[in-house]
Amino acid sequence: MGAITITPRHAFRVPVNGECICPDNFVSKTIDEISQLQVWEGNRRRVLSELFTLDGEEVGDELTATSLRLVGDFGKVRLVGARMTGGEVFVDGNVGMHLGEEMKGGKIRVVGDAGSWAGSAMKGGTILVKGNTGDYLAAPYRGVSEGMKGGSITVDGDTGNEAGCYMAGGLIRVRGSAGLYAGIHMKGGVLCIEGDAGERVGAEMTGGRIAVLRKAHSVLPGFVVDGVRSSIRVGEERLTGPFYAFKGDVTEGWNGTLFISIKNNPELEVYESRIA
Repeated sequence: MGAITITPRHAFRVPVNGECICPDNFVSKTIDEISQLQVWEGNRRRVLSELFTLDGEEVGDELTATSLRLVGDFGKVRLVGARMTGGEVFVDGNVGMHLGEEMKGGKIRVVGDAGSWAGSAMKGGTILVKGNTGDYLAAPYRGVSEGMKGGSITVDGDTGNEAGCYMAGGLIRVRGSAGLYAGIHMKGGVLCIEGDAGERVGAEMTGGRIAVLRKAHSVLPGFVVDGVRSSIRVGEERLTGPFYAFKGDVTEGWNGTLFISIKNNPELEVYESRIA
């Protein structure tokens, strides 16, 4: 197994389309071939070696890299790991929008922050972000209703608005707090928010499960209390409650489930009288 380290040659002032920075595009190529892969810096076409230094291990004439290490500030570099099917990407710093877009396999780890649309329409694999992420975590492009279908995303920090929009499968775990409309239009999968959830969590969800372990700032009127659960399963872990269980969104067919910590939301005691 080989590896390659990629470092920016300078601080970027405009966005860089780094779609080619993906293990699938590097394997079985020489360093010279990789250095000529095309990228866009703003509206200017470049080759990879003009913007980044490349340090790789070659076996014979070809790179057998399944591991990429990105060192430095990639905050303006977009689409890193897009559509990757295997291998590893390690980012030692911040990374830009659309990290791991439509990812099918492999692993991405970011020791820093990731921009908006991280894991957009993800189908498989694993993304771990040690810092925060922007808006639309795992969500599709505007006007598209096919979101995350598989794989797992863990964010150790906070995430922005509309995390898990149109999510249909997989697992998202936010260890910090989430912004507005978390799980909007959700169809399946599990979204676990270990911190606070912003307003309108689960709006128009048609399936799947959302868990809020700390503060839920509101429960939409389209959700109906469905009892109390002593514990819930998130991935392979069982979390101890108790939790209020709500079914909804009633306007979309009652098939989603929203779990909210009872201990951290005493104002929801009003629902006790509605539990059969």
